[in-house]
Amino acid sequence: MGFQHGLSGLNAASTNLDVIGNNIANANTAGFKQSIAQFSDIFANSMEGSDTAQVGIGSKISSIAQQFGQGNITPTSNPLDVAINGQGFFRMNDNGTISYSRNGQFHIDDSGYIVDASGANLTGFLADVNGDIVASDEPGKLKFTTADLAPRATTLFDMGFNIDARVTGIATTFDATNPKTYHSTTSGTVIDSLGNSHVMSVFFQKSTAAANTWNVYATVDGKVDGAGAPIGVTLSSATLEFDGNGVLLNPTTAVTVGIDISVIDPTSGALTPQTLSLDMTDATQYGSDFGINALTQDGYTSGRMSGFSINGEGYIMGNYSSGQTKVLGQIVLANFVNPQGLVPIGDGHWAESVASGEPLVGAPKTGNLGVLQSNAVEDSNVDLTAELVKMIAAQRMYQASAKQIETQSQIIQSIMQI
Repeated sequence: MGFQHGLSGLNAASTNLDVIGNNIANANTAGFKQSIAQFSDIFANSMEGSDTAQVGIGSKISSIAQQFGQGNITPTSNPLDVAINGQGFFRMNDNGTISYSRNGQFHIDDSGYIVDASGANLTGFLADVNGDIVASDEPGKLKFTTADLAPRATTLFDMGFNIDARVTGIATTFDATNPKTYHSTTSGTVIDSLGNSHVMSVFFQKSTAAANTWNVYATVDGKVDGAGAPIGVTLSSATLEFDGNGVLLNPTTAVTVGIDISVIDPTSGALTPQTLSLDMTDATQYGSDFGINALTQDGYTSGRMSGFSINGEGYIMGNYSSGQTKVLGQIVLANFVNPQGLVPIGDGHWAESVASGEPLVGAPKTGNLGVLQSNAVEDSNVDLTAELVKMIAAQRMYQASAKQIETQSQIIQSIMQI
């Protein structure tokens, strides 16, 4: 007769209470994953061989298993709070030491890097100067840049319009200052290489030389000579030809517009000449009033960052005062064949081990990796009510094991008194 059974029960119950207590203590820890104590019996074989009537010698904690079930997602007002909905872990870099986390409560440090509360850097794929993601085998530390967004000169001026087939041709030489020398006009903004805005006006004059034919002219910032002819602007194949159904026959591609910035704005200093494509291939000639259906251009001025956002695929988008957006980077996730093999190292981080296998790194929403949700955090997956019930059961186990030791002590005392 011995105390081994009761003592092993006390040790197992005590460890179980520790596990439950740790779960309860982290019920409000973002990204925390609860654990459960798993028990097994202790059995010693007889030196004389197996004995079916042999009694075991107690119990023990065989392992403490982590439960990586999804936690509830709670909205927040911080755009750098990011929750993972599904599988995967954030990949963190702490001075070269790689760890993994489900806690997406991030902030920007004094160097512009995205870090968590422990100071570990969030990693991902970086973007080049054009905002294109550069995927690599080794994700880098994600960093915000507050530099102004460089301007982009207009290279395409796209127009969709209808010109009135009912009007009669004009034989008078075009004069941008005389509305009697053209039928219709519209204008839009073009951007030079320094981000300066210019107004390009396009004029349409129905020709008398051939049926269903229109001459096209353009001015930039209203620059004309003494006769009203455009200066600083050249057009190539600036003639529209329609068939009897009002469908455009020519040109079938965009025409070239050359802009001499040194003439348009001598003090600008922008690159000159500037060449852009004037796309009028959506034009029609019907018996209705002139009207613009679409007018777009691909240039934009410089801008300063006014905010940012993170989408479900992990792209970090910078928003600029010019109305443009630019990709600054992409958050990556990592998953494991056996997540329960990960080793907890504190601060909501885990480290890979032989049991977990190699990390499978990729962009969110690829493979079996989850989707990201910004302005939100993943809560702990601890069910507080369930843990309190477990605690009651563990307490009774502890009391029963203590009672067993007490009973053993009384029996031994009784034997010694015989």
